[in-house]
Amino acid sequence: MGMTITEKILAKAAGRESVKAGELVDADIDVVMCHDVTTPPAISMLVEKRIDKVFDREKIIVTPDHFQPAKDIKSAELHKRLDEWAKRHEIKYYYKLGRAGVCHALLPEQGHIRPGEVIVGGDSHTCTYGAFAAFSTGIGSTDLAAAIATGKLWFKIPASIKLVLNGSLGPGVYSKDVILAIIARIGTDGALYQAMEFVGPALGEMSAEARMTMTNMTIEAGAKNGIIGFDDVTKQYLDEHLTDKKDYTVYKSDSDAEYAAVEQFDCSAIEPMVALPHLPSGGVPISECAGKEMDQAYIGSCTNGRIEDLRIAAKILEGKEVAIRTLIVPATPTIWKQAKDESLFDIFYAAGCVIAAPTCGACLGGFMGVLAAGEKCISTTNRNFVGRMGHPKSEVYLASPATATASAIEGKLTDPRKYV
Repeated sequence: MGMTITEKILAKAAGRESVKAGELVDADIDVVMCHDVTTPPAISMLVEKRIDKVFDREKIIVTPDHFQPAKDIKSAELHKRLDEWAKRHEIKYYYKLGRAGVCHALLPEQGHIRPGEVIVGGDSHTCTYGAFAAFSTGIGSTDLAAAIATGKLWFKIPASIKLVLNGSLGPGVYSKDVILAIIARIGTDGALYQAMEFVGPALGEMSAEARMTMTNMTIEAGAKNGIIGFDDVTKQYLDEHLTDKKDYTVYKSDSDAEYAAVEQFDCSAIEPMVALPHLPSGGVPISECAGKEMDQAYIGSCTNGRIEDLRIAAKILEGKEVAIRTLIVPATPTIWKQAKDESLFDIFYAAGCVIAAPTCGACLGGFMGVLAAGEKCISTTNRNFVGRMGHPKSEVYLASPATATASAIEGKLTDPRKYV
């Protein structure tokens, strides 16, 4: 029996010729992602156990992002601990101050993600990097401490689900709509501890940035990881972003690999989607919910804060004004500068939007866009749990940048196709 791409990557990392779903393996880690929320507790564990060390100062990538810039004394203390630790161990890739960005946009952009590698991070959306034919998954602070010190972790090999994306995306429909439609079908536990492997002709139309949106949200279906095979789109992105260590190994799923399930999707039939409160699986076509009034629109996050997303929003917004408060948050300083250089900020400013520095703040209800009781937000983020962006009685509606922008203009859930 053949192996899936996920199984092949983990077999190589474990020094094995083959593995199968359900087996336990000890695997070498290629990259560890660290940010300001889960890393300080990991640091404390290492110090307490007197194993304050790092396995490789060049394989640990660090950036504050959840409360960046620091919103209060407690978050400032987190940043201080992160800063002192990174300096003490001479971490080579420490993105701070004016270089800090949303981790899952920053690492691929700065050339830290390569196919065939095992990547972990103290954040559930670390599965984003699977868009580049890598095995990537989120871990807790305890496992993060172990990975930092030893460069190894144990894994149970996940079974894989194959998601076949057929057809072609229509106008006003994007990868965010596709992943919302997928999660609406299979549910928030539809891929529990499994690998979601995306294949099919519709992928060929999607940029690397668009693909990251889909792998980013695989955790919202309970997946261990999301993964997309290597192709010309992957290669082009890597050629543009890898500055060193350009050698990598490409793995492909065997034709006789075993899958727990195969799901077929006709992307031509997918409409712009909105996930209604309070689960990412609450996705419905915009035609079923248009007209519901909103109080805020949020365009940003590790899911949809990349330059492609900001261009989509600016194209719709040009020459128009927003009817509700609208936050634009580029995911990294590079994206921020690119949006400024392309005059996207001029469009956002003229439309009446707030333009912020890179931060995860609003997404997790921390700051820079917190909702009051009863308020409703159309958001390009990845979660709409109760109280996710603020008050427990607020509501979050998940959508693409196009749908969020159209809704910002009209102040209510709006079909973006009328503006595209």
